Amino acid sequence: MRIAALDIGGTSIKSGIWDGKWAGELKEWDTNASRGGGYLMERAKEILHTYGNFDAIGISTAGQVDSKKGKIYYANDNIPFYTGMEIRAVLEKEFGVPVAVENDVNAAAIGELHFGAARGRENFLCLTYGTGVGGAIVLRGDIYTGDTFSGASFGGIVVHPEAIQKNVEFSGCYEKYASTTALVRRVMAVDASLDNGRKIFEAFERPEIRAEIDGWIDEIVYGLITLIHIFNPSDILLGGGILSQKYIIREVRRRVDENISDGFRGTVIRQAGLGNQAGLLGAAWLASNLLPHRAEPDEARLCEASDIRDVRKGIEK
Repeated sequence: MRIAALDIGGTSIKSGIWDGKWAGELKEWDTNASRGGGYLMERAKEILHTYGNFDAIGISTAGQVDSKKGKIYYANDNIPFYTGMEIRAVLEKEFGVPVAVENDVNAAAIGELHFGAARGRENFLCLTYGTGVGGAIVLRGDIYTGDTFSGASFGGIVVHPEAIQKNVEFSGCYEKYASTTALVRRVMAVDASLDNGRKIFEAFERPEIRAEIDGWIDEIVYGLITLIHIFNPSDILLGGGILSQKYIIREVRRRVDENISDGFRGTVIRQAGLGNQAGLLGAAWLASNLLPHRAEPDEARLCEASDIRDVRKGIEK
């Protein structure tokens, strides 16, 4: 069984072949998303053709995804003309194999559920902090999509109602304050040279920079307290490159514990375990479900932990 998996983001496409583990190295390609959804589908076909024969395709992609029909329900202008794109139909016509399509954060949560930090957990939330704040809800081992495939849009939680502006999307909302973009904006107001997460944490010992980081962590905590009180999950997984900083996870746990209602203290806050492979792993898992003789997860894991670490290093170089 060979499954081709793609993780389509706004800036890059990650790809690999799974045959019980990753067959060869994972690859990363430019997306050129500004050229539109039609170009992106041609790019996906071009990448998939480099892998020869395979039995199914798993797609993790940016945008709201109608996973039942395998199409993009809605995508913003980061990928023009992507809304309505019939990904499953396009790729099944080209390759003649079954295709699974899922939103990237949902796919990442599925990867973590079966092969990562959420193994053995059936009710958890997953949040990723980057340009915005992405989310996924896993209930009884399945993704909750919402009525229009946009459930878990946690970035839209109103945390600062005083900052809401008419006709300004997400004004006053969580992603405007808790995303990595928000952290960079805060810190650049103090020192314009610190324009990414790496530079910010290199300057961590500067009191004025530490103060901005701490203020940003408080914003993360506000949203998590709300989510814990609503969902009462067993676990919350936090992902995104910036979350590799141990200080963030440690402080989030401490501050949530200080402010949560006593009846909700059982939720475990974990760092996501699969890094930037999570979406690929989830897409491969979903595609494997389309085949008649899929191996059970205890018989065939996507890859061993050592393989995950080695491949992750290769992608992040």
